[in-house]
Amino acid sequence: MLYGISPFARNSYDPFDFWGDTDKNFFGKTMQMNSCKTDIRDEGDKYVMESEMPGFEKEDIKLDINGSYLTISAEHNTTNEDKDNKGNYIRRERSYGSFKRSFDITDVDENAISAEYKNGILIIDLPKRKPEQPVSKRLEIK
Repeated sequence: MLYGISPFARNSYDPFDFWGDTDKNFFGKTMQMNSCKTDIRDEGDKYVMESEMPGFEKEDIKLDINGSYLTISAEHNTTNEDKDNKGNYIRRERSYGSFKRSFDITDVDENAISAEYKNGILIIDLPKRKPEQPVSKRLEIK
């Protein structure tokens, strides 16, 4: 079993933030772009993670291993500009999206991890470590 495979969440409380989560409550949680929905399946010899990442290109996504943690991060920017023949803006829109999530991969063979991205879904195969057989040896008595 993948020990403690759960994302780290940033639950920051700011005592000086009078309005708190008013914007989230007003606009709803669908406005948030700082996380991705991730499903994790245990397939016996490996775990399979599927993260929904629509709107990102493969080049926008980074997978990093630091110690026993796998971190998925992604960031993208888009700019649309429409100008008239004098170079004045008629419309200019920008969007930015990013997120970062970490997972504990203690019992995963990190050298055998593979990932692919297609149709807005990042699929990561996390092969389990083979259990180490106890080594038996005879000690010499002096």
